[in-house]
Amino acid sequence: MIKVILYEDNPQLREGLTMLIDGSDGFEILASFKNCSNVIQEVEAFNPDVILMDIDMPVVNGIEGLKLIRQYNQEVKVLMLTVFDDNKNVFEALKNGANGYVLKKTPPAKLLEYITEAASGGAPMTSSIATQVLKMFSEVQVPQGEDYNLSDREKEVLQHLVNGYSYKMIAAEMYIAIDTVRSHIKKIYEKLHVNSKSEAVAKAFKDKIV
Repeated sequence: MIKVILYEDNPQLREGLTMLIDGSDGFEILASFKNCSNVIQEVEAFNPDVILMDIDMPVVNGIEGLKLIRQYNQEVKVLMLTVFDDNKNVFEALKNGANGYVLKKTPPAKLLEYITEAASGGAPMTSSIATQVLKMFSEVQVPQGEDYNLSDREKEVLQHLVNGYSYKMIAAEMYIAIDTVRSHIKKIYEKLHVNSKSEAVAKAFKDKIV
């Protein structure tokens, strides 16, 4: 059962998403809120697997809510759900630790797929957003930076993270145990001086490590 919290200020959409997710096998909506005014207390109280986070909300918006969450919780998966696919919002969300970024017009079945993917450690993105992310990074001309003393094996794991693989998928691809994957990723985080998968991926792109 994937436990979800929803942040969405539009009451009709909030109700529709709640009915969709709660009515689907394997999913449960724990709570829904119209903004992120009390996001830290709410996430702590409900302990969800995935947070569906609208960006454009009154009082405290989704980007600010995401920043607040990441100050104390690096584990919960945060999937940005928005009508916007502009560069600024995409970049801000990913920079601040979002696990994925999907548009509100995403078909219901696909949205459930994205939630499942995020819960299992993937990084789901609507195709138009993925295209923008690749374009953004291709426009940043950065010379080959230092490799942070990553071993070949660690670089291989990092490449799989960049490709959106979950820990389980990396283990299967590299024929190693999940605990070994976790050990590699812990060392990668230490060497890159980062605390999350999204930060590691951003640094890999920025410094052209892989």
